[in-house]
Amino acid sequence: MEVQELLYQMFMSNHRFTCRSDEAWSRLVWTTTACSNFKHLLYNARKNTQKVCQSVDPTLWRECALTWIRRDYWESLCNIWAAERWQQTSTTMKVNQAANPEANMHTSGSVSFATHQSRLEKELKQPPTFQEVFDKTHKKKGMDQYISNRAREVAESYSQ
Repeated sequence: MEVQELLYQMFMSNHRFTCRSDEAWSRLVWTTTACSNFKHLLYNARKNTQKVCQSVDPTLWRECALTWIRRDYWESLCNIWAAERWQQTSTTMKVNQAANPEANMHTSGSVSFATHQSRLEKELKQPPTFQEVFDKTHKKKGMDQYISNRAREVAESYSQ
């Protein structure tokens, strides 16, 4: 059995759903959440190992294997992170993010867009428009002011 399937079965051993479609939906949400959490887990592992080894060279991190991951997996990850293609992509992403810091700004924290949409639907007692959810996640709390010029521009383009 795959690790992902085993973990999902462990999750399901603690949860029950009345409707089959809810179970299918839960699988989708669980998988999305697990992928996101795993991505952050690897990011933190990489950053922490960089600090411990006091080096930005992933080839030197191989010796600083983490206790929760198999050594051969860790070495494979270090090889991927050391590869020129990965390094180039990482550098490009850092440059892009620094060039436009407003691009990823929102006020929703770690709460997903879908969760905001669901909460807003309960509050309004009808499905919210995309504009309403965008405003909820990109305006300062208690104010009718967008958190950035970019957010205001995007909102204006949606309203047209």
